[in-house]
Amino acid sequence: MTPRRVAVADGVELCLETFGDPDDAAVLLLGGATASMDWWDAAFCRRLAAEGRYVVRYDHRDTGESTTSPAGRPAYSMRDLTTDPLRVLDALGVRGAHVVGVSMGGGIAQALAASHPDRVLTLTLIATSPAGSRAGDGPLPPPEPRLRALFDDPPPDPDWTDRAAVVQNLLAAERAYAGSAGIEEARVRRIAEAVADRTGDLAANRANHWIVIGGGSDDDSSDDDAFRMADLRMPTLVLHGSDDPLFPLPHGEALAAEIPGATLLTLPGMGHEVPPERTWDVVVPAIAHHTAAPR
Repeated sequence: MTPRRVAVADGVELCLETFGDPDDAAVLLLGGATASMDWWDAAFCRRLAAEGRYVVRYDHRDTGESTTSPAGRPAYSMRDLTTDPLRVLDALGVRGAHVVGVSMGGGIAQALAASHPDRVLTLTLIATSPAGSRAGDGPLPPPEPRLRALFDDPPPDPDWTDRAAVVQNLLAAERAYAGSAGIEEARVRRIAEAVADRTGDLAANRANHWIVIGGGSDDDSSDDDAFRMADLRMPTLVLHGSDDPLFPLPHGEALAAEIPGATLLTLPGMGHEVPPERTWDVVVPAIAHHTAAPR
């Protein structure tokens, strides 16, 4: 593992960390909404690097040690979040990478693959949903009622200056999105503590991505950004929890059906989360096999 560094491009600071040999094939990890790179557990990154991969994780804007906007006023758009992976790769001198994205990161990965297919060697999509237009008919299932109730009546924000309260808030959120297997309490608490310690502005962290996803900061969507799922031609692996409460399993099945040649691996008991440690004996070899040369 190399020390964390901050890459500066287009006036944006993006904090990143790498694992493994830079001469190995690069695997770029994209986190979900509000998620810093801490949620890609360093032990997971080391295991993947041991398979002969150059693993890269980074903080989205408004997470960790990357550029922060005032709470409620993000100075960036969804398109900016989608092109930040290119800024990270350019800072490392990496032309093409195997891109792994979870939740919002999976949507970013799909959009990046559509707009810059020369930079994306393979896709691994985790706990996410089709981001482009589908050939399949009918809507995909909504979030489970327990999550919809939480969205309708969210708990109050904690005192962001109270570290213990912040950690409890993060743990409660992870429990809400967990599957039937629950969360790995000790490991998730350790990550939550790192998030509390590393995040420059916790209020901005918890607010700004949702504004951007909703188009509230700079709705720069256009027909130029539209793509069809069938246009994603790079090898794709879909990893989806059987118990995902935000994007139920049919979302993962739709990804595998819509992207030509995609493979679906269902993870029993997993919810809407970065694959937990109990799944690594399956997930790490699957990603290593998927990202192996030749292509």
